[in-house]
Amino acid sequence: MKTGDANGLWNRMSRRRFLRLLSAGGTVAALTACAELESLDSGPSSGMVSVPEPFFFKDTAPFIAHGDNALETRLENLQGVITPVQHFFVRNNAASLDLDVQDWRLAIEGDAIAKPLELTYPEIRELPGRTLVSYLECAGNHRAMFDLVQGKTTQGTQWQTGGISNGEWSGVALREVLTRAGITEEAVSVMLIGLDAAAPEGGFRRVLPVAKAMHPDTLLAYGLNGEILPRDHGFPLRALVPGWVGSSSIKWLGRIVVSAEPLWTRNNTTSYVLIGQDYPGDGERLGPAVTTQTIKSALALPWPAELKAGWQYIYGYAHSPAGSITQVEWSGDGGETWSAETVVEPQFQYSWTRFRFHVNVQPGMHTLMTRATDAMGNTQPATVPFNEKGYLFNQPVPHPIRIL
Repeated sequence: MKTGDANGLWNRMSRRRFLRLLSAGGTVAALTACAELESLDSGPSSGMVSVPEPFFFKDTAPFIAHGDNALETRLENLQGVITPVQHFFVRNNAASLDLDVQDWRLAIEGDAIAKPLELTYPEIRELPGRTLVSYLECAGNHRAMFDLVQGKTTQGTQWQTGGISNGEWSGVALREVLTRAGITEEAVSVMLIGLDAAAPEGGFRRVLPVAKAMHPDTLLAYGLNGEILPRDHGFPLRALVPGWVGSSSIKWLGRIVVSAEPLWTRNNTTSYVLIGQDYPGDGERLGPAVTTQTIKSALALPWPAELKAGWQYIYGYAHSPAGSITQVEWSGDGGETWSAETVVEPQFQYSWTRFRFHVNVQPGMHTLMTRATDAMGNTQPATVPFNEKGYLFNQPVPHPIRIL
């Protein structure tokens, strides 16, 4: 690897902007003790809806905190493919909820539903269950890189690389519930609405096209990593839409509206849309709605990292909504040359994969970059068109490393 100012990419960055973004990451937080697994037959204690103080129930120490609504996973704290619940990232639009499961109901209704119904928690749990492994990623993951790499300021939570986690989800297929409610052939849109009344529109909501809602792997999840779904992650029930941006996977789900006409909300007209000169709007829509995620890779290192000189194994994670990752290349010279001497671990379902490479590093300041390719031939692009809200950044991330 080239060091210091010899690195062309390092030279092209604004030093002040670079240091400001680095300081947001801090040093590596101490690992918290592993929590005892809860049975999927029991949940959080019943009680009135409450607001935690601060805004999360889980210990926030292992995370990079972004205000009151986002906890970023430190990838360097992860040891394997499944993200432990105590390290699983959180993105809220209001404080986490503590719902009384005895009073909770899921309503399914709309003009494209023949038999509107309400389901209790036990009734949901009695339906045919499914378990799958899938990553969940915020649409704005890597958003800070628009500023760092392109020098362009974006709106929203300034995620670095940890607005993502990978879990084993248990639940029932959404189509199972829709079928029981008599979804009609006229159905076009399926709107998922959360019970977080303090969120915009009195409950965070996203619209799925009926084909995505009826996909067998679109879940209503009540379990995560063999535990009952934690309160910060949507207990008693949330959606999981594999491969789509995290805002599609509504937490604290309470209502599903199925319509024979396209449905519009804040979150597919003015928010979670691509806004910029490369993204034309259409009527009330300021730009194309953000749906499918993008192929990405990131190093599992602190930001910035410090390593000892000599041979080092460097680990990271890569994922794509289009298929398995087949190759991860790395560069130590700002992307001028790439090495494919990387081991990519086995991958299944919608999981991310872990990769590693062996490199002999010399003292000084360095920048490492990685670039993933999936089974469909998709590769991380050299650049990403700017959008005001900073969604879907997936060009190779320049990771600063000081070698001692």
